[in-house]
Amino acid sequence: MLRGIALTSVAIVAFGAAGSAALAAKLGGNVDHVDISGLVAPAPTPSKAPDPDDPSAGKAVNILLLGSDQRDGVNAQIGGAEKGMRSDTTMVMHISADRTWISIVSIPRDSLVDIPECTMSNGKTTKAHHGMFNSAFATGWDNGGDMASAAACTINTVQANTGVAIDHFAVVDFAGFQSMVSAIGGVPMCIPEPMKDKLSGLNIPTAGLQTLDGPTALSYARARHNVGDGSDTNRIGNQQKLVAAMAREVLSADVLTNPGKLVPFLSAATSSLTVDSQLSIADMTGLAYNLRNIDRGNITFVTIPWAPAKSDPNRVEWTSAATQVWANLANDIPSSGEPVATTPPTTPAPGSTATPAVPVTPTPAETKDAGKEEFSVADTTDVC
Repeated sequence: MLRGIALTSVAIVAFGAAGSAALAAKLGGNVDHVDISGLVAPAPTPSKAPDPDDPSAGKAVNILLLGSDQRDGVNAQIGGAEKGMRSDTTMVMHISADRTWISIVSIPRDSLVDIPECTMSNGKTTKAHHGMFNSAFATGWDNGGDMASAAACTINTVQANTGVAIDHFAVVDFAGFQSMVSAIGGVPMCIPEPMKDKLSGLNIPTAGLQTLDGPTALSYARARHNVGDGSDTNRIGNQQKLVAAMAREVLSADVLTNPGKLVPFLSAATSSLTVDSQLSIADMTGLAYNLRNIDRGNITFVTIPWAPAKSDPNRVEWTSAATQVWANLANDIPSSGEPVATTPPTTPAPGSTATPAVPVTPTPAETKDAGKEEFSVADTTDVC
């Protein structure tokens, strides 16, 4: 009797399982499946994105910023077609190990320096020579035929002449720069007098406070003829003022403090950049987020000290003061050698009453001469 009960139980379980499987298969066959993966927009970013990581936390970071005048494709439509590629703008951006200050040093393209031997991506090796700084980029491009060779030869030249180790590089062309300006909604700037340069396409007919869109900002950065004294060093000053204005705009919009804003901003701003393979969007995001509390007065711009070259008055050579600037950055010291001022946030004690601020009579702001004097994002360079 027990054996019969056991066999019956097994039969019922087996039949029930088989019946369930058959029923599930029948019901499943009644359902129509459609693929919508290519039709649905990306899921919204969570309002509270996780804080990004800084891969170089605790270490100083040096990034070589290069402005390329590559003129093919869309860039030819902007700047006119021309063979080859040069870099007319070079800045070394030093970010301190404690993330409390940034020094940005501009290198005049006409600087006479030692161009070291450079190995190209195609295996060719160029000879060392003495020449204009921006010829390093052209040497790499002309002999290697690609951005990797051009950027590598420029990095070798910077390191050989400054003693500063370059960790990353970023190259932006005409179209890329316009995209970066568009990503922040334009650049508010003080234009003290009308500006017009036919060769760069710059035309700002009226003076005053105004917001430069992408094409106008690019023309402003490129303009040299009929602007100031017409020199490349004068153009460097305008470029520094433009980058400072962009930094003010990003900081005022609290982009760095909000990962939800920071990631889309960096994605848009860097869409037309060429960077080294080790500098990912995630790395940039973590680095930028760690700078979220930086004081504007601790972001400084300086042109490397120079004088007319003895061998050619149309070229420049670095003075002895330049040696100290590079030595400071190599040792994670501000380019000026002066310690930075930090203002940690203060929290009122529980139950305390805030004391009303005493009105202070404003004093005229000291105006810094960009391109010739060191200045910070908090300084005034033009008065409107």
